[in-house]
Amino acid sequence: NEHAEGWAAGLHLAALFLQESDDPEALAAFTGKDRFVADYLRAEYLSRMKPGEVGFLIRTAVLDRMNGALCDELLERTGSGKKLQSLEELNFFVVPLDHEREWYRYHHLFGEMLRAELEQLEPDLVPVLHRRAAAWCERNGRVDEAIEHAVAGGDIDDVARLVGLFALPFFRSGRVVTVERWFKSFDEPELLERYPTVAAFGAWIYALRGRSEVADRFAYALEHTSAEGPMPDGSPSTRPWAAMVRALLCNHGVEGMRTDAEAALEELAPASFWRPSALLFVGLGALYTGDLEQAEEILGQAAESAVGAGAVYTGLVAHAELALLALDRGDLERAEFELAQAREFLENQPLEDYVPAALYLAASARLALAYGQAASARKFLVSAMRMRGSLSRAIPWFAVRTMLELARAHLNLADADGARTLIREADDVIQHRPALGTLNQQARELRTHLSNVTSVRVGWASTLTAAELRLLPLLTTHLSFREIAERLFVSRNTVKSQAISVYRKLDASSRSEAIERAVELGLVDAPLPTTQGGFTPSG
Repeated sequence: NEHAEGWAAGLHLAALFLQESDDPEALAAFTGKDRFVADYLRAEYLSRMKPGEVGFLIRTAVLDRMNGALCDELLERTGSGKKLQSLEELNFFVVPLDHEREWYRYHHLFGEMLRAELEQLEPDLVPVLHRRAAAWCERNGRVDEAIEHAVAGGDIDDVARLVGLFALPFFRSGRVVTVERWFKSFDEPELLERYPTVAAFGAWIYALRGRSEVADRFAYALEHTSAEGPMPDGSPSTRPWAAMVRALLCNHGVEGMRTDAEAALEELAPASFWRPSALLFVGLGALYTGDLEQAEEILGQAAESAVGAGAVYTGLVAHAELALLALDRGDLERAEFELAQAREFLENQPLEDYVPAALYLAASARLALAYGQAASARKFLVSAMRMRGSLSRAIPWFAVRTMLELARAHLNLADADGARTLIREADDVIQHRPALGTLNQQARELRTHLSNVTSVRVGWASTLTAAELRLLPLLTTHLSFREIAERLFVSRNTVKSQAISVYRKLDASSRSEAIERAVELGLVDAPLPTTQGGFTPSG
């Protein structure tokens, strides 16, 4: 019914389709390409239309959404806007998408049938139409649609150019899923090596998402690219870009991070958007090798340069680190100032999905505790818990630093069990990326201290592991354990075991009760209610 959009004839055709199959699951394959649908629509609708009208329908069906100007560009004609209005007035499978009757789409089944007709009648025209649509969408600021049409049109050079231009801005605005969908066009290693800009941004973004294996694959492609010539930021070659990615991933430890960042600074173009981040990595290299005075100076430079460059990640991390340094020496006023500066970088960020904010939240919790504000500290820690599933060895220094600061905050709240969970996760990262300088010593000191602390039950879900936190949002969906397992690339038994552990830690006896408790604690958003729509074409 959802796919047929309430169209009674469509439901009847789906029933006929199902009667011919012994497998109830086959209904998922029912589309407008099915012969029942295609034959019915051809006989009842297309057969009554003039060839020019049919041509308009099948050629514009490559568009998921359309307006008059876009259709004119696609068909190299004029008057498409009036045609769309006429079709809608006739209730001819055209669905308006706004109150102004400017944007439309075809009914799902009808659009699928039309696209099948186009593939059969004019297959060579399909990529041409998509490329025309991509050009119009780019000119009119519809970037996501431009990339989708460029992909469908087989113009991989154009896809790479657009992804290179818009991957970071889209990521910064919170459209992470969209950006990851773009990267899927470059799954083949040979393609990634041809497009170093895509490889660099992919490594950066996947690392920030905590997906270490994918980030490493993109980074490898960047290191082994055969592409030559200047990069989009004006840098003369790919070398400083590769050095920047190595520094982020900390491939050669914290000392190597500083070395790579310094090498990048020597070769990056003067106005490169990478320069603030390169300064950040130099400062972090100094910090994690124990040179606190120089670290503070360089981190200050990085924070200052981030403002003019709009470098959200750099500004946020630099100010959070400066706040933590101030907290360590008891300068609460300076820590408060630095966190206020960090907050300015988060003004246009969806905080709950922006993993780099976890360090800011940890520092904020520590400052709240220093002022004796335990309730505020707990709120910061709950927000940080939502991001812990993405803290991984992809960016080992960031993951360990954040986990240690969160552990300190939990410990100050007499939550030793929560602190131990965080230390175990930090140890796992250190085991895979051991050259983390002073962070290793900090982890050992905290571990030793915790061995002498008595656990006190504090009544909230601080002991949820990173894997359990990744599972929580999926529990709020309609997905079965088997389907969740497929999403997480684990076995059904693993999901079941993790779910039982989640129930226990949330003091819940069922999935629904666990969801209610998780929503209460702010660990997940409340599930959205399911809505149904209807569609009734003429005839």
